[in-house]
Amino acid sequence: MKALTTGMQGASAVWHRQTPALRGIVLMCLSTVAFSIMHGLVRYVSEVLPPFQIAFFRNIFGLAFLLPLLMRSRFSILRTKRIGLHALRGVINIIAMLMFFTALSISPIAKVTALSFTAPIFMAILAVLVLGERFRIYRWLAILCGFIGMLIILRPGLVAVDTGALLVTASAGLWAIALLIIKILSRTEASLTIVAYMGIFLGIFSIFPALWVWQPFGIQTLFWLAMIGLFGSIAQMSLSQSLKETDPTALMPFDFLKLVWTALIGAWFFSEIPDIYTLIGAAVIFASGFFIALRERQAPPRATP
Repeated sequence: MKALTTGMQGASAVWHRQTPALRGIVLMCLSTVAFSIMHGLVRYVSEVLPPFQIAFFRNIFGLAFLLPLLMRSRFSILRTKRIGLHALRGVINIIAMLMFFTALSISPIAKVTALSFTAPIFMAILAVLVLGERFRIYRWLAILCGFIGMLIILRPGLVAVDTGALLVTASAGLWAIALLIIKILSRTEASLTIVAYMGIFLGIFSIFPALWVWQPFGIQTLFWLAMIGLFGSIAQMSLSQSLKETDPTALMPFDFLKLVWTALIGAWFFSEIPDIYTLIGAAVIFASGFFIALRERQAPPRATP
């Protein structure tokens, strides 16, 4: 036991000696792996359970895995003066999650992941509409390219646009709103506080949708539901902490790894090979989102009145 404690202390010391940028990149990569595994498990479990029920257990088990950390802090981590903002994020997040899980159950996971990259594009639009930021010409062009990438994937008029694609696109728009709220919350709240309240509110808000479609299940399915909650919590904690460690611009290129992992999971476990349109469209969408973030970082700060 002493050797284990010593080893953990040594690993912690090595970790804290690294630069914030490196720590942020490592955590971002970890979040992409955890998100991708969770998405694959959601797709797998959706063969026997409705997506709404899966979402409920993802939230309940996710909160259960955070409980030891909450107890360790004697629940002091739940102290907040922004409970309303946490609740608003929960409402938006649960709608986005239900849409996204439904999309995962009926569409190839690589395609769902590719379309989810439109979230930064929607966030750029929201920054103008909600935060009053100036709409520079490069942002117009990048947003236009992002939507061209989305059209490459969807190819409306050439192929039928499936329900899953529409759901994940709407989910990305809602997730952009949630990201905006997370960014505001992260100025004053700890990563664990943000994730804990997400688990609490999503667990509450997902009860009635789950009861509406409830199906019985066995012990094996319960295990996979627990794994969905575990990897979901790892992904959210890693993502929140990575955004605290370093600038989002440095992290965005690594977010594209989600497409790599989900494409491999889809091919290996579900015999889903992403077509060339999905890959090209995802690259265009991702590049436009990265360009927006890069230029925002380089833009001079606005003068305060």
